[in-house]
Amino acid sequence: MIVKQTMRGFLSLTAHPTGCEQNVLNQIEYVKAKGKVSGPKKVLVIGASTGFGLASRITAAYASDAATIGVFFEKEPQAGKTASAGWYNSAAFSKAAKSDGLYAKNLNGDAFSDEIKQKTIALIKADLGQVDMIVYSLASPVRMHPVTGVLHRSTLKPIGIVYSNKTVDFHTGKVSEINIEAATNEDIANTEAVMGGEDWEMWIDALNAAGVLADNLITLAYSYTGPSITEPIYRKGTIGRAKGHLEKTAYKITEKLSAKGGKAYVSVNKALVTQASAAIPVIPLYISILFKVMKEKGLHEGCIEQIQRLFAEKLYNSQHIVPLDEAGRIRIDDWEMRPDVQEEVSQLWENVSTENISKTADLKTYSKEFKKLFGFGFQNVDYHADVNEMVEMEGLK
Repeated sequence: MIVKQTMRGFLSLTAHPTGCEQNVLNQIEYVKAKGKVSGPKKVLVIGASTGFGLASRITAAYASDAATIGVFFEKEPQAGKTASAGWYNSAAFSKAAKSDGLYAKNLNGDAFSDEIKQKTIALIKADLGQVDMIVYSLASPVRMHPVTGVLHRSTLKPIGIVYSNKTVDFHTGKVSEINIEAATNEDIANTEAVMGGEDWEMWIDALNAAGVLADNLITLAYSYTGPSITEPIYRKGTIGRAKGHLEKTAYKITEKLSAKGGKAYVSVNKALVTQASAAIPVIPLYISILFKVMKEKGLHEGCIEQIQRLFAEKLYNSQHIVPLDEAGRIRIDDWEMRPDVQEEVSQLWENVSTENISKTADLKTYSKEFKKLFGFGFQNVDYHADVNEMVEMEGLK
């Protein structure tokens, strides 16, 4: 079929199999070009099919020659209907890994469920014995709790205030004011249940009880802090409350793994174009302005650049010391949060409007990066050509 991008709001209803493969291959080539990192050898990535999770898997495999198991929940293709981008990404990664002699197996299902946890344990026992790194990078908006059976839905709301600020429709460039009602206590609890640290801890507990965690294991989850501009909707909102819970969970996991020398870290990453961030009001406008400033300063990074630097300079550096902030977190958002960067972003934010957005923000790069998430916008891909949407995945268990 000929695959065109079909949009509904901030969601792409189609994904291009060849474009997704090109996206993965580009990331692999970037990591190869940066050279080897003395990193992990047997890696489990929970939420491995897009964004930071996919970049983590690629970096572990191609910087450190790691065997990887990827867990994700993606839509398979049907005749005449494309799969989700994450399906095509994972298929492309697995194909490349096999070609390059790297172990790569995949589990497609609800990572919040006990069933997928047990299947993962069985696969680790059968093929790897133990893992020495676990990356937890889920970005689901809903979670069926495996114990209570309650379906929790996360929300994107401020806490204690009605929040008003600028936002942008990145398809049209229209800047407008948005008002977001304050979260209820139920909203806060649900968001924490979905995006907090409980499931991460459940994974570690299950894997530890099964004896599949190596000594000196590193487990890693991703967070975001952001500037004062986005603080009410993000860090001081429902998501921020959940991220705070995630960060506290890192201390609990480290304590549980202390006898084995294990460590749990939260990495605070840069604001980037992901399927999740596109859904948050205000964030796309902030990212578009940030891109403009950081590109002009030569500091711009995408997911793969962030994660490769995280592995090479923070987690597995030559000093063998992981640098942490006063809250015990890794800061790979250090370039974003530089005072000179944030000062310029704030100045542009004050003046941005529909009329001047082409000068005050880099909406073009934002739109390009968003399209690439779904395999569109790559110059060397023929989007008028027939492609096989029925892509099979190597190593699917």
